[in-house]
Amino acid sequence: MPYTVGAADLLDFAAATTEAHGVPPADARLLADTLVTAELWGHPSHGMLRLPWYLSRIESGATAAVASPEIVTDNGAVLVVDGRDGLGQVLADRAVAWGVERARRHGISAVAVRDSGHFGTAAYFTRKAAEQGCVALLATNASPAMAPWGGREKRIGTNPWSIAAPGGRYGTVVMDIANTAVARGKIYHAQERGEPIPEGWAADADGVPTTDPRRAVEGLILPMAGHKGYAISFMFDVLAGVLTGSAFGSSVVGPYRPTGRSGVGHLLICVDIRSMADPAEFERRMEDLIEETKSTPVAPGTAEIFVPGEPEIRTAERLRTEGITVVDDTWASLARIADATVVPLPTPTPGSVPKSSPEELSA
Repeated sequence: MPYTVGAADLLDFAAATTEAHGVPPADARLLADTLVTAELWGHPSHGMLRLPWYLSRIESGATAAVASPEIVTDNGAVLVVDGRDGLGQVLADRAVAWGVERARRHGISAVAVRDSGHFGTAAYFTRKAAEQGCVALLATNASPAMAPWGGREKRIGTNPWSIAAPGGRYGTVVMDIANTAVARGKIYHAQERGEPIPEGWAADADGVPTTDPRRAVEGLILPMAGHKGYAISFMFDVLAGVLTGSAFGSSVVGPYRPTGRSGVGHLLICVDIRSMADPAEFERRMEDLIEETKSTPVAPGTAEIFVPGEPEIRTAERLRTEGITVVDDTWASLARIADATVVPLPTPTPGSVPKSSPEELSA
C-alpha cells in the first residue's frame, strides 16, 4: 500500500540521508529539493526513486560527495567547467549562477560543464534562470537509451533539454522534454508500480515493441516523432557531450548504475532579457502570447488549454496540501537508507492519495 508523506518531511529525510553520505549540508538540501520538487510536479519518475541511485554512486566513489568544479577556460561570456565527477544537481545549480551573472555582464552566456552526473529535472534549473530575468536553455546528455533510427542497439541517450522564460503575471513558462517517447525514469516508475507501459513507449532487446516495463528497461526507448526525435537527440549530444569535452554516445554512464564515471555533459545558454528588450515590455508580450494560447477553443474532451509548465504548478499546489504518495518499492528503498544512515523515516500522514492519473504518468 502506498505511503503518503508531507513534502517538507520528505525533503528533510532526503537531505539528512544525503548529508550522512558526506555531502555538505547545502548541497544535500539542494539534491533533496530537486527530488521533492519533481514529486510535487507530478513526476515521481524523477523523484524519490532516484535517491538510492545517487547515494549508491556516492558510496562507490563514482560520484564525489563534495563537488569541486574547476574552471577550464574563461572567455567572459563563455565558461567551460570540469565537474570532476560531482553531483549533477550541484554542478547545474552553480552553472545557473555563473550563467546568469555572465549574461547580465555580456548579454548572453554559455556555460559548458563536463564530467558531471545526472542532474534530475532540467526545468528545476532553467526556472531559476528565468526567475532572474533570463531566457535559458539547458541541454544535457544521458546514457544510451534509444537506437539510431533504423538500428536495434541502443547507442544514444534521451538527452533531455529545457527552455524557460518569465511569463509576467503567469509566472514562468518552461518546457522540459526528453527526445524519446518518454523519459526513462517513467518506465522505472511503471516497473515499481507493477503496471504496463503504454504502447509506443519502448521495445524489447530484440527491437520488438513491448508494454512490459521490465523488458523495456533491458531494451530500447523509442524516439519521439520517429526519426525527428533521434536527430534531435543526436544533435544535443553534440552540444552537451562533444562540444563540452565530456563523454558522449555509448560512453555515458547512467545514474542507475552504482559504479563507473558518469561523464555527463551539460550546456547552459542564458540570454539576459534586458540586452534585447525592455523587461516590462517582454513580459507584456509574453502575457499576450499566453492569453491568446489559452483562449483557443478546446477540442472535445478537453477542459482547459495549458501552457508549458502550468500543469506542474497546478499539481504542486494540490500535493502540498494532500502530501506526496510514495509507492511500496520506493518506500522499501527509503527504509533501507534509513536503517543504514540511522535517519528516521518520515511519518506517513493519515489516509492516502490516489495513484497518478494517466495524464501525469505520461507527462
